[in-house]
Formats: sequence, structure tokens, C-alpha cells
Amino acid sequence: MARSKRGRALRIDIHCHYHNVEVAAQVAPLKPHEKEPAIVFANALSREINQRQMQERGGKLSGVDERLQDMDRMGIDMQAVSPSPGQYYYWAEPGLGRDLSRAQNDRIAELVAQYPERFVGLGTVPLQDAKMATAELVRCVNRLGMRGVEINTNVNGIDLADRRLGLERFFAKAQELDVVLFIHPLGFDRGERMVDHYFNNVIGNPLESTLAVSHLIFGGVLDRYPGLKFCVAHAGGYLPHYPARMDHAWKARADARVLVKKKPSSYLKKFYFDTLTFDTTLLDSMIERYGARHVLLGTDYPYDMGDDDPVGLVQSVTRLSDAQQQAIMGGNAARLLKIKTRRVRT
Repeated sequence: MARSKRGRALRIDIHCHYHNVEVAAQVAPLKPHEKEPAIVFANALSREINQRQMQERGGKLSGVDERLQDMDRMGIDMQAVSPSPGQYYYWAEPGLGRDLSRAQNDRIAELVAQYPERFVGLGTVPLQDAKMATAELVRCVNRLGMRGVEINTNVNGIDLADRRLGLERFFAKAQELDVVLFIHPLGFDRGERMVDHYFNNVIGNPLESTLAVSHLIFGGVLDRYPGLKFCVAHAGGYLPHYPARMDHAWKARADARVLVKKKPSSYLKKFYFDTLTFDTTLLDSMIERYGARHVLLGTDYPYDMGDDDPVGLVQSVTRLSDAQQQAIMGGNAARLLKIKTRRVRT
């Protein structure tokens, strides 16, 4: 990318996490490891590796100094910090879930206040109770200055579009506030066949996102709330790369068009996806299909399934113009998250 004398455009990572140690200690007696699919459907070796990762990367996950050093090394100017997915705690009693969400959001807000030029916040809400979730969303945005919230792909096995959750008020408020809903999975919740080989992450996470996005589309959520801004982790799962099959079903079968009003793939152009593909060809294809304005740089920092060279991956798509590269690496996130753009000295 050409560099000007004024420096380069701002680079923003939409997909990075913060682990709240105090909250984790508070819920430890409730045995969360017995409730979370990412742990339940993992063999002993995977659990051992994950525990070691949490220990070895604790400073990155829960601290600031190593995080800032890594950001500088990767060429990232700002992170949109969201809680670790293992800290959704949707299984908790609603009042406790609300308190846990508030504690995490308050800590992320403190982090942002300490380093306003390096971080913006994406909070968490207790989706097990729609009224509480909506109230915490409002608090996150209006009192803590957050730019959106991170949500799981389901709530205790119930899909986001399922009326039993009562999330209509939550979606309506997110649309009204004009904030990002960052969808991030926590393993496939029916992962009995994915216990080995870390499959519940490798296959289960993209599969969960595929299901979540499909339910939002086919469940009519995008028709009812066309202004929602969903950004989906891990390049959106599998669905963005194979939309023709659902379009065919929509045309061929009445049971595939009960609620959805238009060709399903047309709704995908409303979604935003991060760059976490690990593959130049796949990233290029996604940009070609959905446009550079709908792809955002994302790393999954600081986990081992993340991308350590996100800038290099974007730059490897050589057909992109400088303007397109800048949009993907920061401009799109700045627009969605309402971050004031600035030039960065190089």
C-alpha cells in the first residue's frame, strides 16, 4: 500500500477478546466447565491445551502491556475489545447473568477510558432474559460509550430468531441505537461428534455461525429489523461461501420460505464479516461477493486460532485498491463503530 507523508489510514481489529479474571473467579463455584459446549464437547487433550493456553496467554487476555506490544507488532492501531466468549454465562440465573455482564462491561469501559486511542468497547448482555439484555444494551451504549455488544449464536440451545427468547425488543433497541451486534460462537451446542481433534472449534464454530445467520434470515429478523448491523466472526462461518443452496431451497420448497420474503442470499449483503479466513483465495472470494465495504479486519486475539498477521493477509489480495485495503483494515470498522478517523505516522 502506498504511504503518504501524512501517514497511513487507521487500522482497527473488530475481533479481539478480554478475559475478566475477577468474574471468572466469581462463577467458578458454579462449575461453568460443565455447561459450556466448547468444554463439554472436547477431549482431555484439547482441554489440557486450552488450560495451558489460558495460563500462558493470561497477560494478553487480561492485561494491557502485552496486548499493546502485540498490537504494535501486528500493525494494529485500535481494538474493538469484546469479552471472551466463555464469559457469556447465559446459563446463569438471569439476575446473576445481568450482574456478571455489568461487571465485564464496566471493566472494558475502564480499559477504554485508560487508552481511548487504542480501544473501543463491545459489551456483553444477559440474553437469557430479553428485558435485562435490552436494559444492559442501553446502559452499555448510553452510559459506558460502547459501540455495540457481542452475542452468542444461540441462548442455551435456542436460536436467536426463536420467539421463545423474546428478543424482538432487544433487536428493536439495537436497531434504534444503531450499534453493532458482533456474533461470536462458543462451540457447537450439540457437539457429540466433534469431541476429538478440536473439531468443536475447527468445525463447530463456523457451523454455529452458519446456523445462527441462517435462522436470522429465514426467521424474518432482517425483514422486521432491516437496520440491524450484524458482524459475524470467523468470516461468517460457512454460509457466506455457499449461499446458492439456500437460494435453491427457497425457490423449490414452500417450507423454506415460510417467513423469509426475499431470496436468502440477498440478506447476506446486509451482514459484515471479519477477515479470519487464513486463506487469500477465500478472503478474495468473500470480498468479491459481498464487497470490500462489508469485510472488516479481525484477528481473534489473543487465542491460538487467531491470525497473527492480519495486515499481511489483506495485502495478499493483490487486486484490491489502496482505498479498498484501507476500508477493510480500518475504514469500515470506523464507520460502523463511529470512530473518528485519523492518520497514523509510519
